[in-house]
Formats: sequence, C-alpha cells, structure tokens
Amino acid sequence: MYSYVWEFHVHPDHSAEFESSYGVKGEWVNLFKQHPAYIRTELLKDQNDPLRFLTIDTWKSREQYLSFREELRKEFNAIDIKCEAFTIKEQFLGDFDSQE
Repeated sequence: MYSYVWEFHVHPDHSAEFESSYGVKGEWVNLFKQHPAYIRTELLKDQNDPLRFLTIDTWKSREQYLSFREELRKEFNAIDIKCEAFTIKEQFLGDFDSQE
C-alpha cells in the first residue's frame, strides 16, 4: 500500500470548514472514493495546536493514485483551489509504503 502525508496550519476563521472538507465524510474523501484503489483517509488534529492537522491518504499503490489524479484532475483541482482558503500553510511531508 501507498500513503502520502500533508501537514496543514489552518486559518482560525476556517477551522470548521477545513475539518468538514478533509474529514472522513468530506469532499476530498468523496472524490477519492470514486476510484477503486482508494483505501482510506485519516485526519489528525494536533493535541497541542488545534489549528495544526495531518492528513494521511492511503491507496493500493502509488501508480493507481497517480492514475486517479490524471483521471479526475479537473475535480481534484477545483476542490484544491477552494480549500486553499482554509489554510495558512500547507506542507507535503512525504510518500510512504506500507507492509499491510
């Protein structure tokens, strides 16, 4: 399996919108579910900084994730542009393989 991790620092005025969009019932997950290689998303909230989050998105493989990105590029970009308003800073933390 393949996972990628992002760190987000959320604008205080948009915390609820961020959590709704990036949570397990949010628009990102709804988009990801359109592809059979999608497995799950975890949204982690920092216990010491309530405006800092990590997302971990897991797919069957990196190649299948990239295929999804190509197939649904327009939809992905539309959500990405909308959600940029919710954050102060975003940082990609890396690609990871799982032995599950």
